[in-house]
Amino acid sequence: MTVIGRRGLLAGLAATGLTAGCGNGVGSVGPATIDARVEATLQRMYARYPDTRVIADKSVGMLVMPVMTEAGLGFGGAYGRGALQIDGVTVDYYSAARGSVGPQIGVQQYSHVLFFMTQEALERFRSGSGWAAGADIEYAFNDLGENLSAETTTTRSPVIAIVFGQAGLRAGVTVEGTKYTRIIP
Repeated sequence: MTVIGRRGLLAGLAATGLTAGCGNGVGSVGPATIDARVEATLQRMYARYPDTRVIADKSVGMLVMPVMTEAGLGFGGAYGRGALQIDGVTVDYYSAARGSVGPQIGVQQYSHVLFFMTQEALERFRSGSGWAAGADIEYAFNDLGENLSAETTTTRSPVIAIVFGQAGLRAGVTVEGTKYTRIIP
C-alpha cells in the first residue's frame, strides 16, 4: 500500500489541474486531430496576416505549431504539437518543448509557424535528433500585432518565425530555446 503525503497530493492535484487546462494536443486522438488544428491555424494566420502567403510560397517547408501552452512561476515551460508540411502536405509530426528559469509568472497560449526558406535549413531540421531554435531565426514581426511585411531582407533568412494568437497573462513570446522533436502521434 502506498501512502501519499499532503504535499505529494497537493503537487499531484496542481499538476493535473495545469495540464488539464492546456489545449495543446496532449492526449488527442492522433494525426487527424493535429492535421485539423494545423489547417485551422494556417487559415487563421493567412486571414489575419495575408502577407504570410508570400512567405509560405517562397518557403521549402513549414513547421506549424497550432497551440503552444506556456506557464511559469519562477520556473517555466512550454509544450505543443504540430506538423511539418512540404508543398502543403504533412510529412512529419513534431513536439516542441522549452524550459526557462528566472523572474516570470503567468500562463499563455499561442501559435507559431517556422518557415524554412532554404533547402539546407530544412534538411538540418529534419536530419537532427532534436532541433533547438536559436539565433538563426528571423522574426517577421513582434508579438504586438503589428503589420507583417515580407521584406527582401527577411525572406533571405534561413528560418522565419511567425508568432501569433497570444492569449493569456504573460508578456512576450519567442521560439528561441525551443526544442523540436519528431514524434509518432
